[in-house]
Amino acid sequence: MGVSLKDVALRAGVSIKTVSNVVNGYAHVTPAMRARVQQAIDELGYRPNLTARHLRKGRTGIIALALPELGNPYFAELAGAVIDAAARHDYTVLLDHTSGERRKEILVSQGFRAHVIDGLILSPIELEAADLLARTDSAPLVLLGEREYDAPHDHIVIDNVAAARSAVRHLTGMGRQRIAFLGARRESARQPAHLRLRGWREELADSGLPHGEDLVATASGYGRADGAQAMADLLDRGSRPDAVFAYNDLQAIGALRVLTTRGLRVPEDIALVGFDDIEEGRYSGVTLTTISPDKKAIARQAVECLVQRLTGTSDAPPRRVRAGYDLVVRESTLGHHR
Repeated sequence: MGVSLKDVALRAGVSIKTVSNVVNGYAHVTPAMRARVQQAIDELGYRPNLTARHLRKGRTGIIALALPELGNPYFAELAGAVIDAAARHDYTVLLDHTSGERRKEILVSQGFRAHVIDGLILSPIELEAADLLARTDSAPLVLLGEREYDAPHDHIVIDNVAAARSAVRHLTGMGRQRIAFLGARRESARQPAHLRLRGWREELADSGLPHGEDLVATASGYGRADGAQAMADLLDRGSRPDAVFAYNDLQAIGALRVLTTRGLRVPEDIALVGFDDIEEGRYSGVTLTTISPDKKAIARQAVECLVQRLTGTSDAPPRRVRAGYDLVVRESTLGHHR
């Protein structure tokens, strides 16, 4: 049988109400009393019944996180950060996988798990603003990612245009003249890649460097194989770039493989920059220079926005919150010399 509030009260020599006040963090308990109760909690190994606590408030204690691709290391790392952030608020996270398909994103956003979850954090790819405006589920929703929505929900983003410009500026600062963009998605201007492509184009235009379509390589997906195919297509055009900015790290790692098999040196012949700062890029044969979004901040801000809506501590209009990013410079632009 588990340790109860009554057991803790008996050990500490206080009332059950006092123990409850300490466990729930109420401020009007004296420091000495709080320390006395906490010592009894530690000695007995008491653990609060979080399920009962949430149910008393009419909630389940579970929030959902819906991501387009759980196999993508960026989303896996982000999920871990969300789980850690939610735990600090005594919430459990239910993971959902949408494959970036509009049908699944609509299903998730419309609350098909409404009886299970208190709120939803969603990273959409194909979802339309009209889908969000038609939403009837009352559970709070927080959006992640680069899609731009005019919808009544909190949205956590990074400035993808500015981040892309930082990556390209790093390459132009090294004296690179023909900088390609790898990973454009032609089929939809709504895809996240268009903001990074825009940043690439703006920075090159301001630098007076070429930024035509001959330097843009399209990709049908976001993975390593897509990056490898796009890199091969780019090289086969015959007018070789001296640097590449890839939509994400996975595509950059695929590109790195093609460059190696074709006998090209990175960064001596072609410098390479990715985006996401996944762990794999830190241990690739040539470590990867990349844009590193602040995943912990993204997760923390998303969970805090959701919890504030759930607890009623915020009735502010929907917010667009920007998380930070850094340019992390490694061997793929600087070589093996430290």
